[in-house]
Amino acid sequence: MRWASLLGSFVAVALGVAVMTAMGLGLAASLGAPSRAPERFASSPVVVTGRDTLTVEVRRGPDTAQVSKRLAHPHPVDSELIAELRELGQVRVDGDVRDAVGVDAPVAAVRELVGDRGRVLTGDDRHQADPSAARDAEALVGVNSLLGTAAGVTAFVSVFVTASTFAFVVALRRREFGLLRMAGATPGQVRRLVLGEAVAVGLVASAVGCVSGSWAAPWLVRALVDGGVAPPWFALRGTVRWPYQVAFCAGVLVAVAGAWAASRRAARIGPVEALRDPSVDTDLMPWSRRAVGFTLLAAGLGLLAWTLGTDPAALLKRKTYVTQPMVLITGVAALAPILVRPVVRLLRLDLLPGAGGLLIRENASTSVRRTAAVAAPVLVTVALAGSLLGSAATVTGARATEAREQTRGEFVVTGEGAGLGAGLGDGSGVVRVAGATVSATASTAVFVLEEGTALIRSEARAVSDVAAFVSVARLPVVAGDVRDLDDRSIVVNEEWERHEVGSWVEVRLGDGRPARLRIVAVLAQGTGDNGAYLTSANAPGATVDRLDVRVARGADRAAVAAALRSTGGTVRTTSAWLAATHPRTGPQTRIGLLVVLGIALVYTGISLAGTLLMATSARGAELRSLRLAGATHGQVLRVVAGETAVGVGVGALLGATVTGVNLGGLAAALGRLSAPVGVGVPWGVVAGCVGVCLAIGVGASGAAAAWMRG
Repeated sequence: MRWASLLGSFVAVALGVAVMTAMGLGLAASLGAPSRAPERFASSPVVVTGRDTLTVEVRRGPDTAQVSKRLAHPHPVDSELIAELRELGQVRVDGDVRDAVGVDAPVAAVRELVGDRGRVLTGDDRHQADPSAARDAEALVGVNSLLGTAAGVTAFVSVFVTASTFAFVVALRRREFGLLRMAGATPGQVRRLVLGEAVAVGLVASAVGCVSGSWAAPWLVRALVDGGVAPPWFALRGTVRWPYQVAFCAGVLVAVAGAWAASRRAARIGPVEALRDPSVDTDLMPWSRRAVGFTLLAAGLGLLAWTLGTDPAALLKRKTYVTQPMVLITGVAALAPILVRPVVRLLRLDLLPGAGGLLIRENASTSVRRTAAVAAPVLVTVALAGSLLGSAATVTGARATEAREQTRGEFVVTGEGAGLGAGLGDGSGVVRVAGATVSATASTAVFVLEEGTALIRSEARAVSDVAAFVSVARLPVVAGDVRDLDDRSIVVNEEWERHEVGSWVEVRLGDGRPARLRIVAVLAQGTGDNGAYLTSANAPGATVDRLDVRVARGADRAAVAAALRSTGGTVRTTSAWLAATHPRTGPQTRIGLLVVLGIALVYTGISLAGTLLMATSARGAELRSLRLAGATHGQVLRVVAGETAVGVGVGALLGATVTGVNLGGLAAALGRLSAPVGVGVPWGVVAGCVGVCLAIGVGASGAAAAWMRG
């Protein structure tokens, strides 16, 4: 039994340290990414770009500070400035694109000439003028988010598994600790014994984990690049130490933290209590564990209710639905010993033929510690799988439904330069097709300074023909009328600080120009995709990127589609466009959730195997009594396997309950945001997780029982 307990804790800590080391090395590579050499203007010592950021002054307590946001439509380098730069030296341009130019001239002279009319870049900063710079920066942010989330979940699950393992070990070693107390050991000595074992396991396992993590890191980086999460040039840094140091210390702390509560419980064991310990579990939960469990459960439910009441949109964000379920999971797991018996009674195993079902039910309900130790890791896996993947599916499904409900059109044409391929502001964005109403819109943005402390960027659409747009679109208007939109007005959503119809709002347009616009309509907040709407006059520099087309009654759809193909854009039916592009879970989210689920599943397998090896090896006398009572070896194995299946089933039911609470809160948040309400449950993934847990558990318990017979 001792080797099984130490092996389970060792593997759990070593795996956690290995994952944290690999994740830390990946984070170090993303945070300290090497400077990229310029591509477009590599031969020019100086690059001048047009003004591409909006900088405003905001309040920071008693002081002020400047904050900047990237413009939706950066200003090109104007012809007058290019002419002046040519007087300093040779100027290189990139075809007809004038967002940046290369200059062969002294840096000081260029800076003095440009002033505040643009930005001057030198050295590796010239890479900022390359189109790939923004994509690389966004990809690195995604890498940081993915690796940070995975490392956090790893720490959570490793502490959970280690604590569960040590708690069960203490329960199995009660007689051993009682004999130590009878031999004169003090409670402090027993506590130090358990903590000493944890420190020894933590030190050795952390060292092994650091080595394993260094081997796994290159595979992780390759997977991120192949999966499209990281840019192609992403690679590990040459020499970095802090990931090893952090992971090693975290491994030791995880082992000690996991054993701390168990050591205190072991210290409270008295010699007489241990020697009289009955077969039926008693004193299952001390008051401290009950207090912690109910506190965590109340905190999880309270946090969910508070977020739902104050900021329901936060429940739709990935950071929230990844981290918030952990509080509920921990609370339910802490209370598992008092939940086991009621749940086991619900299974009605006594209805099975013969005495096997009754024996399985009674063993599972009386040996509560064993059943709870089996159920706890399954609870974690099922709850994480259902909550994380279910939340992602629910949010993306709501967004897809929301997008589908907001259009009346039959066709969508997409692509830069759809229609006439000109800026909406010059009046050439209108497209006319016989037998159809065509609404041309362009992507833009508006900036608003809220409460003088935050510069908020809101995505927006620029409309060229309001009447055509209203005919094609079906926006979720809660106040006002979109038909009143003109060059001096704006349509906002409920998320804006000021969203009263008729009020005026000070904004900065996509190119940074200030404007004062009147609110004519307010949209429901929805899932966050209901942005602002302006006319094309308020979006200079924006180019048509989408045409929504509504075919008139009785018109020839084929003829309309043929006419649309002449625009040069991609013509699709509305349903095909929605299925292909709106929305789709990004590679960062998809890979991140799979990594988190994989970590939880591996830990669950380790915990199940270790727990059942320990538990079955300690049941020698009990299993021999069954054989003496007339049970065959096969019947004994079926009883052991049945008890394991009951433990897995209890964990699955508790995990499903936690999932239901989380997804129910998310559905309520969608309702409060006036978004389409629907819950996506990943039944296949959850069933697969339960099947894997069942296979590991039955295999481990069966192997231990067969080994004892041998």
